[in-house]
Amino acid sequence: MTDTVANLPPVSEMMRDAGLEPKKQFGQNFLFDLNLTGRIARSVPDIETIPVVEVGPGPAGLTRALLMAGAPRVIAIEKDRATAPILSRIIDAADGRLNVIYGDALKTDFAALGLNEYAVCANLPYNVGTELLIGWLHMMAAGAPIKSLTLMFQREVAHRITARTGDAQYGRLAVLTSLIADARILFDVPSTAFVPRPKVESAVVQIIPNAEKIARIKNLNALEQLTAKLFGMRRKMIRGIIPGVDWAKYGLAGTERAENITPEKFLELSENIVL
Repeated sequence: MTDTVANLPPVSEMMRDAGLEPKKQFGQNFLFDLNLTGRIARSVPDIETIPVVEVGPGPAGLTRALLMAGAPRVIAIEKDRATAPILSRIIDAADGRLNVIYGDALKTDFAALGLNEYAVCANLPYNVGTELLIGWLHMMAAGAPIKSLTLMFQREVAHRITARTGDAQYGRLAVLTSLIADARILFDVPSTAFVPRPKVESAVVQIIPNAEKIARIKNLNALEQLTAKLFGMRRKMIRGIIPGVDWAKYGLAGTERAENITPEKFLELSENIVL
């Protein structure tokens, strides 16, 4: 029951009892602030009606918040088995609503979870956050029943995800995200909210798949190859990177750089230019 979860000892106390310390090799930065974790959990669309998948629960501050916000079921994927004493206490208090899978989220078969629909909510480890996001975007494009992603990133990465054409942060990640989903930064999170305190600030990003956008994508691999090639030499004009193309056919002069090309134009080019 929610009240049982709410009556658990503070996260910091449970960590001390379990002898748990953040591990650098797992990119762990833990959240203790219940107001903040509650705000993140309440930001998940339809939190009270669909299951939530969480990656890297650690000492379960956000896990507890998701349960207290009314999630009917939380599936937490955790690589660090040292968290087991804490997570087992949350399981006992969660009245059957929490399942923990010990394993690497990058290697997890999310389809095997057997969920008809689900949201993802996580304070992502800094060292694998972008790789996880790209995997989820691919899953969305392939029709996976992901209803939303509510994710904590380094603020720099958050701006790369939500950047617009011409922005300094605009690149492959923004193009891929904007052609599959609608993304926005919900709020910033100061470094002081974490233990240990990271050297960077963070932000919570929400990404909602857009079925109309996904339907326009014919070859995601071709799109990724094209963005990799053009952004890989982003200071060069596109005609110098891919010679022999009639750029005027696509409404371009050929003197543009990757940062000047809209996601929609990238999609058009990827369907017509063979690399």
